[in-house]
Amino acid sequence: QVQLVESGGGLVQAGGSLRLSCAASGFIFRTNAMAWYRQAPGKQREEVAFITNDVKTRYADSVKGRFTISRDNAKNTVYLQMNGLKPEDTAVYYCTAPRPGRTYWGQGTQVTVSS
Repeated sequence: QVQLVESGGGLVQAGGSLRLSCAASGFIFRTNAMAWYRQAPGKQREEVAFITNDVKTRYADSVKGRFTISRDNAKNTVYLQMNGLKPEDTAVYYCTAPRPGRTYWGQGTQVTVSS
């Protein structure tokens, strides 16, 4: 079965950096697009970054120039490097794998940015 396991969240001061990781299993990772979403308290879930199987990327306007999504097909892992973090980046971050018929979600990892 498909499993997505995120790690790397935590508490960081504004201006700091974190790298999130998502280890995937249960499908052929190298052929699959992947994405990171986040959900802040009281707000709708939003797509933060997306990467195709051939490494094309797109970002939410709010994170462009600060966040970088990447993938390591040898490790079945997708990453989200987050630099210049702001308090408004505080949210639960989810790794997702769009698959035929449904999108799979990880359990989420909390990122908290203090001012």
